[in-house]
Amino acid sequence: MTARPGHLRALHLRASCAVLVVLAMFGPTGPALSQNAPAQPSLSLQEQGPSTPQPQSEPAPARKENPGLINEMGKLFDKIMPDLKSPSETIHDLNARAKDSVEHAVKDAGDALSHMPGPASMVSGRAICPNAANGTPDCKLGADKLCQSRGFKDGKSLATDSVQSCSAKILIPGRTRKPGDCRTDDYVTAALCQ
Repeated sequence: MTARPGHLRALHLRASCAVLVVLAMFGPTGPALSQNAPAQPSLSLQEQGPSTPQPQSEPAPARKENPGLINEMGKLFDKIMPDLKSPSETIHDLNARAKDSVEHAVKDAGDALSHMPGPASMVSGRAICPNAANGTPDCKLGADKLCQSRGFKDGKSLATDSVQSCSAKILIPGRTRKPGDCRTDDYVTAALCQ
């Protein structure tokens, strides 16, 4: 199953908006430090002197919410797109769906093949189609005879041939042809056997 282009565009738009909100909140270099922040200790070597225990500083107060436009836009995006997935998660989901679809198709094909009768073979030869009770040729019986002559149980006619057979009387010069002098015989020439 493939994703619709409109769905992919919507996911791309959501991801782009989320990136813009994050960039607007933190800027390209990360969150800004306040100007009152304590200076970081340097990593250079200092003179060794008697060590005095430093008083522990109080934990930083919890960051209070900024009621600005960017914060409100962030809340809005959280409400609109709470389940926004990363591109790798989206691709993983699509791959899982495709795998499930393929597995179902293979299972369905296997079920269809398992319900087919045994292996079939195409044979060629020549077997006459006997006339049925209504006078028409019955090529199913001809296909069965052709398949049985090759060791199969039954068959289905694939190709037939018609031949006109006449008695030798029609070759006599000056003799008029009569309705019973010729007949048409039908033959199965190829059959699908099982």
